[in-house]
Amino acid sequence: MFSHLREDIASIFERDPAARTTFEVLTCYPGLHAVYIHKLSRWFWTHGLRWLGRATSNVGRWATGIEIHPAAIVGRRVFIDHGMGVVIGETAEVGDDCTIYQGVTLGGTSLYRSAKRHPTLGPRVVVGAGAKVLGGFTVGESAKIGSNAVVVKEVPAGATIVGIPGRIVEESGAHPQAERFAAYAVVQDQDDPYAKAIQKLVEHSTELEQAIATLQQKLADLEKDKQREQLRAVK
Repeated sequence: MFSHLREDIASIFERDPAARTTFEVLTCYPGLHAVYIHKLSRWFWTHGLRWLGRATSNVGRWATGIEIHPAAIVGRRVFIDHGMGVVIGETAEVGDDCTIYQGVTLGGTSLYRSAKRHPTLGPRVVVGAGAKVLGGFTVGESAKIGSNAVVVKEVPAGATIVGIPGRIVEESGAHPQAERFAAYAVVQDQDDPYAKAIQKLVEHSTELEQAIATLQQKLADLEKDKQREQLRAVK
């Protein structure tokens, strides 16, 4: 247990520049507290003490603002940063070295109790603030889900997802920083292909408007020249 705790503290120092001392991390990081309360509630749950597991989970929710169902599987070195409003459902699985920010929901879309209702996050997944990952699918290793994205289908390994509904803006290895940790799943100099396409359409529309305005001016000039010639002919 203590070796795991050392790992968790070290991972927080790696991913949060605001962390200053080990004592500060131990006493002031609700994400760390939530993970260890979950370990206790899961122990109760897997040993047949289901009510006690749920009660312990509820205490963790009151204390940290983070709700993790005792049946959920949480891997090693998982960092829940800030954490307020995070909800991790019953059949969710969070892989090793994942990072989850505040307001994230790993939710279910099925009402069947025996079904896999909640998502599985592969190792090193980053889920940005306010993102919703809904359904019993897999988010591939090292994928990044942008803040406030709504993801309802499987995500390939290494991809970056943004928007509502979530769409891929970077494939695995497509960006030079894709394999490094990205806070809030933000990759520097990343361009949304949808935004780029819209920008091109706007630019093309502006060019067409300018071309039409030029053509109209030329037609008006021709009409004036024609009128002048007609006046000369009359004189």
